[in-house]
Amino acid sequence: MSVTPLFVEIGSLLEEAGGLLQYVLVFVFAAIPIVEILVVVPVAIGLGLDPVVTGVAAFAGNVGSVYVLVAAHQRLSRWWRGRRGGADTVESTGERYARARGLWDRYGLAGLSIGGPVLTGVHIAALVALLAGSPTRAVAGWMTVGIGLWTVVLVAGSVFGFSLLGIV
Repeated sequence: MSVTPLFVEIGSLLEEAGGLLQYVLVFVFAAIPIVEILVVVPVAIGLGLDPVVTGVAAFAGNVGSVYVLVAAHQRLSRWWRGRRGGADTVESTGERYARARGLWDRYGLAGLSIGGPVLTGVHIAALVALLAGSPTRAVAGWMTVGIGLWTVVLVAGSVFGFSLLGIV
């Protein structure tokens, strides 16, 4: 699947929809792992949708889907621990493990959350952080920060870029 047909498909669907339905579609497209905010925000703004409302809808859709992923992981982990009798699969208590774990919790999660939306997509970044054992609240919080940052950057960059081109 090429990126160009993806832009065309999303653009044509947004263009054919009218009014509030356009922003609902922005919300839905932002929640889809392949599309996310990186595709839907520039396309929607390029079609003339309100940048602020587009940003809010895209942010809400993307964050909402990440929260669903985090909640599903939390429930699945709880179920798995109950099934295994409460025993954790990794029992590393050494000093080196504790130090590496501390470094991951302090810098790795933040870095992954900020870079994840453009490097791997937020869903994969959140899943990697959860599988690395980061606390679910921290993953949800940092992913919210990363998505918020990239939403602002994408909205501002799209508005600025399209205004330079004279499109919007």
